Amino acid sequence: MNPTTVILFIAGYFVLLMLISHFTSKGATNDSFFIGGNKSKWYLVAFGMIGASLSGVTFISVPGWVGSSQFSYMQMVMGYFVGYTVIAMVLMPLYYRLNLTSIYTYLDERFGVYSYKTGATLFLISRTMGAAFRLLLVARVLQYLVFDQWQVPFFVTVMITILLIWLYTFKGGIKTIVWTDSLQTLFMLIAVGVSIYFISSEMDLGFSGLISEVKNSEYSQVFFFDDWNDKKHFLKQFFSGMFLAIVMTGLDQDMMQKNLSCANIKEGQKNMFSFSFVLIFVNFIFLALGALLFVYANKNGIAIPEKTDNLFPLIATQHLNTAAGVFFILGLVAAAYSSADSALTALTTSVCVDFLDIKNKEDSLKVKLRKRVHVIVSVVLFVLITIFEMVDNGVIIKSLFIAATYTYGPLLGLYAFGLILKRNVRDNLVPIVCLLSPIICYVLNTYSVALFNGYQFGFEILILNGTLTFLGLFLISFSSLGDKT
Repeated sequence: MNPTTVILFIAGYFVLLMLISHFTSKGATNDSFFIGGNKSKWYLVAFGMIGASLSGVTFISVPGWVGSSQFSYMQMVMGYFVGYTVIAMVLMPLYYRLNLTSIYTYLDERFGVYSYKTGATLFLISRTMGAAFRLLLVARVLQYLVFDQWQVPFFVTVMITILLIWLYTFKGGIKTIVWTDSLQTLFMLIAVGVSIYFISSEMDLGFSGLISEVKNSEYSQVFFFDDWNDKKHFLKQFFSGMFLAIVMTGLDQDMMQKNLSCANIKEGQKNMFSFSFVLIFVNFIFLALGALLFVYANKNGIAIPEKTDNLFPLIATQHLNTAAGVFFILGLVAAAYSSADSALTALTTSVCVDFLDIKNKEDSLKVKLRKRVHVIVSVVLFVLITIFEMVDNGVIIKSLFIAATYTYGPLLGLYAFGLILKRNVRDNLVPIVCLLSPIICYVLNTYSVALFNGYQFGFEILILNGTLTFLGLFLISFSSLGDKT
């Protein structure tokens, strides 16, 4: 594709986002930035959350993952649905009842300030890494399609990528993002549909032929029950998906911030249930696209890239017509930014509320402080993305989930302990427990084949991490809820 064409379409897309930002940020306050004034419509939040949950990582990496994992990812998606049900019925009523802006203030009320700061810190690490991985993906594709041909350094591409997010989120925050995420989800889904259409046309497949091609391909196996040691075993993936959904949505300030912007708990639950149903279908479509991409590449003698994340952009921009390439670019940008923009806002919220106690600052300082934090978070993302580009050489979605298993595991243990048991903990020892648990998990994961007769951990390491944290908290607990010393 012509790099100038790509840039013109992206520029037009961002003009549209800026217009939305202009109208939604009128009269913006810190309250509207953090929780949208509790006026967000549940159906807009639900639709926008599809894009935020999937992100550019799903848009690129899930189709690329099909080559090595077939449709096994659907086993995790089934687990997601159960996890979202737990969020809607257990966590969301808690958050609404306590009227939280940051969900981690629950830990302060339940255990104490050390637990609170530990939970917030774990989120900052988790979401910063996740946002960096997602933005790295779109920066790589833009570099490959446009900026390499113009001999622009990668760090400049990253800088432009983050600046564009900052421009349309710095004023309106979550109030703006509810609308922009809905638009971006729409663009992403259209792009996937158009890509499938063009690939099917190139292969001369009608609708029934398309289904048969995917079904009969070597990539379409969904369920894996044979080898317990295999990372793709059904039980491993199903329960990993369930707990990943709980921690990466229900215990994540980014995703919950959108839910908490709804008017009440009933609206929030409508959002969560409708979102979870649609997400199953959407993920299946992404996997079907992945199978088509590999079949198309094999039939046309296209070499599969070493980094399979690059297969979709390679075919869309170099082997299909220009329209397919344009829709791919718009879909990628929409998918990546629908997740990254809300992450930037959520990170800003967490720093301001959880660490800088912005609610108790003078009114004249609140907006200035929030904008300053917004800039600092953007700079941190820039540094992380450039570092990840130097060290990452695998499929990004796998790297993202692996990072989540280590950083969200202690959060899972903290919330599970607080909700299940009526015991308190020695608050000052909680950071130690939450540090030791991921370290133990890392060691066990590294040597699992030797220690456990060939067993290989998959994403279920998250469950082990949460369990170890839970047990550690029990060891430092006592029965009285009235004494936190």
